[in-house]
Amino acid sequence: MAAAKTPPRAIMLQGTGSDVGKSLLVAGLCRALVRRGLTVRPFKPQNMSNNAAVTADGGEIGRAQALQARACGVAPSVHMNPVLLKPQSDVGSQVVVRGVVAGTARAGDYQSRKGQLLPTVLDSFERLKAEADVVVVEGAGSPAEVNLRAGDIANMGFATAAGVPVVLVGDIDRGGVIASLVGTHALIPPEERALVAGFLINKFRGDVRLFDGGLSVIAERTGWPSFGVVPWLADAALLPAEDAVALDTWKTRAGGRLRVAVPMLSRIANFDDFDPLAQEPDVALSMVPRGQPLPGDADLVILPGSKATIADLAVLRAQGWDVDLAAHRRRGGRVLGICGGYQMLGRRIADPDGIEGPPGEAEGLGLLEVDTVLKGPKVLEEASGVETATGAAVAGYEMHMGRTEGADRSRPMLTLANGRTDGAVSADGRVMGCYLHGLFGADGFRAAFLAGLGGETSGQSYAATVEQALDRIAVRLEEHVDIDALLAAAR
Repeated sequence: MAAAKTPPRAIMLQGTGSDVGKSLLVAGLCRALVRRGLTVRPFKPQNMSNNAAVTADGGEIGRAQALQARACGVAPSVHMNPVLLKPQSDVGSQVVVRGVVAGTARAGDYQSRKGQLLPTVLDSFERLKAEADVVVVEGAGSPAEVNLRAGDIANMGFATAAGVPVVLVGDIDRGGVIASLVGTHALIPPEERALVAGFLINKFRGDVRLFDGGLSVIAERTGWPSFGVVPWLADAALLPAEDAVALDTWKTRAGGRLRVAVPMLSRIANFDDFDPLAQEPDVALSMVPRGQPLPGDADLVILPGSKATIADLAVLRAQGWDVDLAAHRRRGGRVLGICGGYQMLGRRIADPDGIEGPPGEAEGLGLLEVDTVLKGPKVLEEASGVETATGAAVAGYEMHMGRTEGADRSRPMLTLANGRTDGAVSADGRVMGCYLHGLFGADGFRAAFLAGLGGETSGQSYAATVEQALDRIAVRLEEHVDIDALLAAAR
């Protein structure tokens, strides 16, 4: 008689705060469990990020969940992140439900309505659970934010409804990790404390044995066991970041011959477009914060994607970056715009239906002879093709509202496999833009593009770099985390 199949199980990683490393730990655990021969799926009930990815079924989810799907060796699905909030202002976000834009909401309105999404969240979770041995769930923010507990679908609200055990993650690198774990224990009610199977310490620098006393204090004060102390994982820098919090600690690589500058727009989106460039030894990539000018010695300025193009165009002008860009252009510098950045390079952006805010229009930077009208439906699709000028292969995804037309469209930057063209190039070839995200991840295109700037590539495959980093992180977690105990706690 064949042995009975083990029922699918789930375990949820929640944090004592934002940016404690939950996304990376979930990706690493997913890869570690896959290497053990298990079928694994990632799940995040609710995410807030302007770094998003397109799914094969024409939806969008958080970029972190797409990376976690990759760690599992499967294509990303809208069910892996059924609720995605994409901030458009300091007080409001676009609400994406199962990959489709469901509207916009101010923060206060969403807090009062989010509980209505719980049935959808639970249904997506059950769908994933039905096809996996283990589902590794990621929380958002912290369960210690008890002011947000009513109607919660991201942390303990989900864990309680789905009956999923919780592992609490604390970040020792930022300091106060004992207080953050013990404080979370003190803040959450007894029935939620009972859901916590144990805790993990993340981002430890040095000899992890030095924290043995700290583990004892936490266990004594909370009654929760430790699942391990995860060391600082340098390979995390080789993987796409979840959201713009990572830009706060961005450091330009020293020594690169080619200077590339990217202004950090207020609603910058999908900035992981630039990760493959940042890993090239010949490139010094600067993410320029507000309050600083674009460097005068830049070889290339890239205008990134934006969740609020017209508003970020105003930010660009308020920072004086339009003046810096004009001076860069006069010096013969190159300019590339991607998605929202491409729209900004044109003569005009119109939003007659108020897709990004109040209806209106704005004068563009005038570096490309094109005009954009923001209108639906939203384009969400994977795409491939070639750079028109060099024939170098490209692949990535489109994620945008709006249509762009004009004289410079007669010189498209890209020719896509489906017969369409994308983007535009100025008459002198020094300014270009397109809608395709992820194009620098194509090794051939990246090599050709850098060669056009007078540089060269390392020859390293970006995809292979990501895969190898995931494998190394999985090995490190096997060494420092009691994964057997985590699996035993899962249910």
